[in-house]
Parts: sequence; C-alpha cells; structure tokens
Amino acid sequence: MMSEQKKIAVFGGGSWATAIVKMLSENLDTIGWYMRNEQAIEHIKENDHNPNYLRSADIFASQLDLSSDINYIAKNYDVLIFVIPSAFLTSELKKLETSLDHKIIVSAIKGIVPETGLIIGEHFNKEYNIPLENIAVITGPCHAEEVAMERLSYLTIACQDEEKARCIGNALESWYIKTKLSDDIIGTEYAAMLKNIYAVAAGMAHGLGYGDNFQAVLMSNAIREMKRFIKKTHKMKRNINNSAYLGDLLVTGYSLFSRNRQFGNMVGKGYTVKSAQMEMSMIAEGYYATKSAFKMKEENGACTPIIETVYNILYDNKSAKKEFKKLTDKLD
Repeated sequence: MMSEQKKIAVFGGGSWATAIVKMLSENLDTIGWYMRNEQAIEHIKENDHNPNYLRSADIFASQLDLSSDINYIAKNYDVLIFVIPSAFLTSELKKLETSLDHKIIVSAIKGIVPETGLIIGEHFNKEYNIPLENIAVITGPCHAEEVAMERLSYLTIACQDEEKARCIGNALESWYIKTKLSDDIIGTEYAAMLKNIYAVAAGMAHGLGYGDNFQAVLMSNAIREMKRFIKKTHKMKRNINNSAYLGDLLVTGYSLFSRNRQFGNMVGKGYTVKSAQMEMSMIAEGYYATKSAFKMKEENGACTPIIETVYNILYDNKSAKKEFKKLTDKLD
C-alpha cells in the first residue's frame, strides 16, 4: 500500500531533473535532491535556481533537501526518481551502498543503459532485483523548458500498481501539469527511448533539406515502426496513438527544444558525429539508443528501416544523403 506520506527524491542535476523538482515543489513541503555538482548545490541554496540547467525555473531552496551524497538521499527517501542520463547511470549507481529494498524506483530517463542494453526499469529489475510493481516510469510529451515557463504539459505515469502510479501522479500534478496513468511500463519506456531515435532522424531530414511534407511521412512511418518494435519486445494490449507514445514522438520530432533533433540536424548538415556531440553541451540520448535498438532489432527481427538508416549514418559512417535517399523508397 502507498500512503500519501511517501517521501520523494530526485536524482540528477540536469534540465529534466530540475523540471521534475519544480513540479514536485508545487505539492510537497520537502523534496530530496541528489546531484554530483557541489557548486550547483551551493548556488541553488543562495539563488533559488539551478545555475547550469533550466535557469529560468524558480525552485525554492527552503523546500529542498539537497545533497551530493547519493546514499544519504537514497536512505532517507521512499520514492526515488532517477533523471541521470543513461550513459552515466551505472557509474552513479556504483556509489550506492544503501539497500533499495522496499523503495519505489521511478525512471524519468528515456534511454537505455549502454552497459547492459536494458531500458531503465528492466535494469533495476534485473540488476537490483526490484520487483516490477515497485518500478514506475514518467513519460509523455513534455519539455523541461516549457515546464519552466509553466506551459500546460501532460505526463504519463506508468506502473503495474495503479495506486503507486496515482500517488506519483498526484505529487507531480498542478495547474500546468496534467497526469495520466498507464500499466504498460515496458511499452512506455521503449516508446520513450525509440522516439529519441526518430527525433534524430527528423533532425537529419531537416538538415539534409527535406521539408515538412517529408517530415510528416517520416513521423507517420515512425509510429508504425515503433508499434512493430514494441510488439516484438513486449506483447500486450496498447493503443499506440496515446500521448505517451505518439504525443511524445511528435513533440520530440517537431519541437525546436529537442536536443535529439538538433543533434540529427547537425549531422544532416554535414557535421561529423563527434563534432556534433562536442558542439552540443547536452547529451543526445538518441545516439546511444540507436545502437541498442539496432542490436535488439537484429535479435527480434522487427522491420525498422528508420532505425537502420540512423544507425548506418551514426555508427557506420555512411553518407546521410545517400542513406536517406534509400529510405525514401522504403517509406509509404
């Protein structure tokens, strides 16, 4: 059972972590917040905003229990929301000495753990023996920058245990955040990971000079490709047109706030992958996701021409122009 009194903490110091802290601060008196950067912690305590990410969001230090000690936060809080980029998750978790038994683990990461090739929920389930009913996922078409501006946004909270999902949803909900519940933790998390790849593809298309008409065809094919992929990994009844799947894909593919799209755009314009990554200070999750999804597709046999195209360009140094030309013949 989950009473309303569960203590909630956020792990990570980036834009999305900051946005989640802002949402929680509308409802909770105290929020635990772990981040590695001690200068940032001091700055937040003095100035009520994160100096490095999402500076425009007001977050009040009086509500925050800030710490750069991951064990202190993990020990003292019940619901642990992880918002650390998937590429750094294992190195951060190595510092954990506190038991995660009876904790509710929430993933807001939208990526795959490169070391194990697992989505975040599966990683905690297999590596830390967290039962699936104690794992939740926060997804949905929601950009941190818009949360900071308090623009209306929708989140999907997925958990097999509906009461836990509701409790997490209640903590996040406010006049500018609406939440929906789902029981499809595996599907929503795969969708969140795959949409980053499709956003990279959308960016590449834009960088190569394709217009809005092609973009629409690309996204319509992407949602069907996503459906085929998820069906191969986890069969259950789901409506792929829900916001958690389709909405998230659209906002990432079309919005200028999308870092995956920016990354793809640069590669499409002719930057090398390395130089595009160096130019962007933020991690584009789609880069890592492409490798994992390609590997899984090889195993599960899903038909995924868009993922293959992005993989060929990012990992096989193939020409973006030629690969997209080939892709245009495969889309309908």
